[in-house]
This record gives sequence, C-alpha cells and structure tokens, in this order.
Amino acid sequence: MGGQRLNAPVVDMAPTADGKGYWLAASDGGVFTFGDAAFAGSMGSRHLNKPVVGIAPDYQTGGYWLAASDGGIFSFNAPFYGSTGNIVLNKPVNGMVPTADDLGYFFVASDGGTFAYGDATYQGSTGGSHLNAPVVGMAVDNATGGYWLVASDGGIFSFGAPFYGAD
Repeated sequence: MGGQRLNAPVVDMAPTADGKGYWLAASDGGVFTFGDAAFAGSMGSRHLNKPVVGIAPDYQTGGYWLAASDGGIFSFNAPFYGSTGNIVLNKPVNGMVPTADDLGYFFVASDGGTFAYGDATYQGSTGGSHLNAPVVGMAVDNATGGYWLVASDGGIFSFGAPFYGAD
C-alpha cells in the first residue's frame, strides 16, 4: 500500500493458509488483499464505535475476523462466536488469534484481560494484576491449546502453555 493514500492506517496483517498471500487491516475496518488472499468484505465504509486493531484468518473457510478495540468482532466468511462489543472493558483490546482448528478465537486487552469464544478455552489472564508494561499481543500454543501474552517490555505470561523465558 506504499505510495497509496489510505483513509486510515494499517494496523495488522494475517497470512493465508498456504503462505502465498495475506490480508491487511486498517483501523477504519478497511481490508486489503494480496496474493491468494480472497476479499470477503470489510467495515471500511461503515461507522465503527471503536477502531479495528487486528485481523485473524479462518483457514477453514478462507475468511477472516476483524477485532475492534472495544472487543467488537466482525466476521467475513467466518463464523461469529461472540464478542465483548456490548461490554465496558477495563482496557482496550489490542490483539486477536484463532484457535488451532479455527473453531474459536481469543482476544486480549492491554491489561492482559483475555477473552475466549467458540472452542477457545480460557486458561487465565493478567487482568486485575499490576503489570510493569501493557500487554501488546498473544499467541496460541497449538500443542496444548494454551496461550502466551507478551508485554511491551518483553515480559511473557504463560497460561496452559510452556514457559521458555522472557526478556
């Protein structure tokens, strides 16, 4: 998208299942496709309560989910499993990941509050704990179904997944 005028900045990207393409998501909900990534829709022309902060692929359908900072989830050729869009959160959502089988998803807020939908299994969070730095993302351990949270200072929080160390 370099050199093109965007209505809003790109905030996240997700690869296709075969790695031969990817989707980019902008904060206004716009979605851009490259390679073999299929366009299934976007929120780019619609009013959003809060900005989009992430995109996650659904490899079973070839679709994707967009996550907004209030926990609102927008499904495009992917099943909707739930959201926190109608709940007041302590801190904004800033990351989203699908489960290994794409039958659910997690998202995480900057205080480490973790939300699980579909077949995603909640295994704990740092929500309500004092953190030295905000949580900025998460990853799923496909072997255990657990997950890791990562803070901006490199701190790692492990929930149902092995801990390998942190900075």
